[in-house]
Amino acid sequence: MLAYVFWHRPREGVASDAYEQAQLSFHRSLAHSRPTGLRRTALFEIDESPWALHVSDAVRAQAAPAYEDWYLLDDFTSLGILNEAAVGHGHRTAHDEAARRAGAGAGGLYALSEGSRSGSGELAAPLGDANVAIWVDRPLGASHTALGELLGDGMDPRNASLWRRQLVLGPAPEFCLLVRESSVFDEPAGVARTRLPDGWTATVTARRALWYG
Repeated sequence: MLAYVFWHRPREGVASDAYEQAQLSFHRSLAHSRPTGLRRTALFEIDESPWALHVSDAVRAQAAPAYEDWYLLDDFTSLGILNEAAVGHGHRTAHDEAARRAGAGAGGLYALSEGSRSGSGELAAPLGDANVAIWVDRPLGASHTALGELLGDGMDPRNASLWRRQLVLGPAPEFCLLVRESSVFDEPAGVARTRLPDGWTATVTARRALWYG
């Protein structure tokens, strides 16, 4: 399973409620007529993340909300189909309405590394329930093969999933652990800051699901 992840914020002068409605309309359009290979989409409002959206200090000072889209896909072929379908017949109007309100944006492509799946291929821990994301990145030139296999240590596959970057499409971290937060949040051992080597970072972001379907 792959996930195309897109971080974005409204352009200057666009009200957040109007922006959210435009984004929701696009996700509803995809759900109504789902392109082949697209399993689910999700839209989250997220905490400000400096690595996700490279914007000027002036834009950052406006405290505009930031958003995160997830598009769950079967494979790389499905990514190409989604790319064509998003601006094709049936979705073009909703896509363009969302795009014309958008400001800064960045993206990345991730593959599911660890996480339980049902017989139908769905994630056991629904993406829409993952209200905490832990983004792990490494310094340039640092080896990551062995550590990448250990980041899932301590995670409950019924409540979490680990993702690994496949393509660099912008300032996207290398790994992402999605967690369904309980009343008491215990950071899984694999991504604990005390365990990561020097130079590695683990950024915890809270997310509020606006759409999952």
